[in-house]
Amino acid sequence: MHTDYVFALAPGIGLWTVLAAAGVLGAIIGSFIGAALERMPAGRSIVTGRSACDSCGKALTVQELVPVVSWFLQRGRCRVCDAPIGVWQIACELGAAAIAMIAVLAAGQAPPLATMVLGWQLLLLALLDLRHLWLPRVLTGMLAFSGLLLAAARSWVAADAGALIVALAGGALGFGMLWLVATVYRRARGRDGMGGGDPPLMGAIGLWLGPLGVVHCLLGASIVGLLAAGIMHLAGRKIASDTALPLGTCLAAAALPVFLLQGFA
Repeated sequence: MHTDYVFALAPGIGLWTVLAAAGVLGAIIGSFIGAALERMPAGRSIVTGRSACDSCGKALTVQELVPVVSWFLQRGRCRVCDAPIGVWQIACELGAAAIAMIAVLAAGQAPPLATMVLGWQLLLLALLDLRHLWLPRVLTGMLAFSGLLLAAARSWVAADAGALIVALAGGALGFGMLWLVATVYRRARGRDGMGGGDPPLMGAIGLWLGPLGVVHCLLGASIVGLLAAGIMHLAGRKIASDTALPLGTCLAAAALPVFLLQGFA
């Protein structure tokens, strides 16, 4: 755990204080991610309108909107209609908090704030694909833009275009590899074997990880996919050639550990 980087930015602050602050920030972001996970597939705005119970429509109070704490105090149920809030919301809040805390603990190779920005975006994309088999282009575009922006900033600070060139190469390689696989499969089998959002997602991830990171991410995603298929098999679910597996979720799950290990390309 390379925490010297964090304490250089915040001298005199103890590790537990930094971790607690990161966890709180992550839980707040996770609450927003949970709202987006519910609203985006329904075509609802994620920036306007008050938060309300999805079952009875009762507007939530401030006390009912405290990340993580409110869910446990209410035992995962609405106080008015007793309908279950569901585990997706608490999963988003705890997941985003965990990402923030891991970013602090792993600081050194991967800058903490950059890790959080990447991890939170990947979390929402992973859950949308897992739950709805949907990778919104607007979110993939935001991931690509943030990766490109950071690469450009690093090149500007270093007065060297190397970081930007490597990022662009990673984006092109990531998109191109999955696009080629999808195209060959479609022509050979006469049907789609990959979701249309997967190549753009891999391209966006490539802007963060660079060409070598793309290769590592694809290998990691393959391992995640095999583990998921094994779990499905053990659970008694039949797996056929047309069984839909959320590749985007596997890519997102592999991308963050790769970034934690290698940092920017």
